[in-house]
Amino acid sequence: MLYGTNIMTYVDGFVISVPKKNTAKYKTMAKEASHVWKKLGALDYKECKIDDTKPKFVSFTFPKMAKTKPNEAVWFSFIVYRSRKHRDSVNKKVMTYFEKKYGKDKMQMPFDMKRFAYGGFRVEVD
Repeated sequence: MLYGTNIMTYVDGFVISVPKKNTAKYKTMAKEASHVWKKLGALDYKECKIDDTKPKFVSFTFPKMAKTKPNEAVWFSFIVYRSRKHRDSVNKKVMTYFEKKYGKDKMQMPFDMKRFAYGGFRVEVD
């Protein structure tokens, strides 16, 4: 998959259970994050809210994996970079930006960080 002239080679992925009452707050935070990550070099940034929670022929779903409660929805998010090195460089800039804007104290997250899943992935098939 091509983004401009760059070949997608590295992706950060996230799975989060967001309380439904915090959807607007989460979307506001995500829109700011998308703008900042792309402004500072990420090739793409997506925030996806679950739609199909019980697909046929699948026994282990995202809601089950994320220990999602009935009043929550699963969000799957990903950020695209040229490489892991590029990811590290962009994320360093992003963290500096948010520390300057919000201070070194933790930002208040509209979801339970103890059930926040993250991984950095090297693209193997494109």
